[in-house]
Amino acid sequence: MPGKNRSVHLTRVSEWDDGNIGRKDDYLAAEEPLEIRVGDHPLSVTMRTPGHDVELAAGFLFTEGLIQNREQIVALENVEPDTGDGAKRGNVVQAALAAEAAPDFEKMRRHFFASSSCGICGKASIDAIRSRLLSAPNPDFRVGAELLLSLPDVLRSSQDVFQRTGGLHAAALFDSSGGLLVVREDIGRHNAVDKVIGWALLEHRVPLGNAMLLVSGRGGFEIVQKALVAGVPVLASVSAPSSLAVQLARELRMTLVGFLRGRRFVIYSGEERIAG
Repeated sequence: MPGKNRSVHLTRVSEWDDGNIGRKDDYLAAEEPLEIRVGDHPLSVTMRTPGHDVELAAGFLFTEGLIQNREQIVALENVEPDTGDGAKRGNVVQAALAAEAAPDFEKMRRHFFASSSCGICGKASIDAIRSRLLSAPNPDFRVGAELLLSLPDVLRSSQDVFQRTGGLHAAALFDSSGGLLVVREDIGRHNAVDKVIGWALLEHRVPLGNAMLLVSGRGGFEIVQKALVAGVPVLASVSAPSSLAVQLARELRMTLVGFLRGRRFVIYSGEERIAG
């Protein structure tokens, strides 16, 4: 699609409607690979919707445990390598990290390959999170049930690309009074979460002890893990969590809410934070 927005592509389609077929323009959510590098070393490639790539990289580095705080990021920028055909595409983010955060690249490659190819599972996953010495999020945070019920409408009305394409996940941070702090969209809900947490990290707002995170779709283990790293006390999703997500949330005393739709939600962990 020509223009400034690489998050959306315009295409021509045929639409069948009750026996009639016609041609029309349709918007598609963009999907392109993003390579994250530390120095000159490739670290990870993720399929994402272009936009807020620096935030995505920052969130990824933080939630995956490569850095512990904002100060360990010396520089983080989009680079545009030549593709060989004379074109340049901004699908690489390059990080310079403080010396103490320099990763073991062989170990990192094995970790990210295993995570992407065969998944993370059971006891090994919980043990890996426990070994990072994460603390339970703010025990004093409270949110009213009525306020919680209002958040999905705010999220939907803020999803610019979804309203055109119908093909994106979203994640949003809210303050304790329900004020929207930031919303990000992506084809991958974990990428949307990394973009949100990356924004908070770069804005020096981490830990997020007085914020709520709402995600579209289900609340899986990886989403809970990323929210815990950022110190989020309340995580809600409009669909179901996984069994491992519930186990992790209960172990680290996070409030985990699922099926947040209409006038109903289910509390899987941390009921004490929900008032009324």
